Amino acid sequence: MSFPSLIFWAVFAIPLIGFMVWILRQDKRKGVTGLIVLAIVLIVGITYMYLKTGGK
Repeated sequence: MSFPSLIFWAVFAIPLIGFMVWILRQDKRKGVTGLIVLAIVLIVGITYMYLKTGGK
């Protein structure tokens, strides 16, 4: 990973993911479903990015 990519992850992606998890956990009725959907979206997004960039 390049340095700008690490900055992106540290400044934008990790706080966004943490905030989304916090918001989803606030919903007592459907928190588990929301976390599962979030995990699927993250896995698909990371896989798509990796395939499009060739791992660079």
